[in-house]
Amino acid sequence: MSYHIGKIKKSEYPEVVHVWEASVRATHHFLKEEDIRYFKPLILNTYLDAVELRCIRNTDCRIIGFLGTADENLEMLFVHPDYRGKRVGKALVDYAIATLHVTKVDVNEQNVQAVGFYKYCGFKIVSRSEFDATGKPYPIVHMELNVHSN
Repeated sequence: MSYHIGKIKKSEYPEVVHVWEASVRATHHFLKEEDIRYFKPLILNTYLDAVELRCIRNTDCRIIGFLGTADENLEMLFVHPDYRGKRVGKALVDYAIATLHVTKVDVNEQNVQAVGFYKYCGFKIVSRSEFDATGKPYPIVHMELNVHSN
């Protein structure tokens, strides 16, 4: 299945945050409820404006997955749980690499599925941080595109 990838308008940010929250609740089991409440307004009011956003929509034009990049970093990639396993994430990553020139991604180490997904997409772990960018004790693995993976 091929997907059309398009831009996101600021008026769609609440829909993006809905996808983010649904995805996080389905995949980030290590987060506490208070962490989700902490990050949710940051996503809406700060993080989305700090990145180049792209999304995939379903046939009803609802956002089902999105990514955000800055420089050559994939800063965020979230897929609604109803669409996991349908190549939405892979389509977004392929687009980010080919069109937005992404070469790096940071991933929560405890999100084992995501680490495996990015390895599948051609990234390799190059380093690790004990804390996330906000100083919370969620280790981050820093991954870079393995240019020798072909």
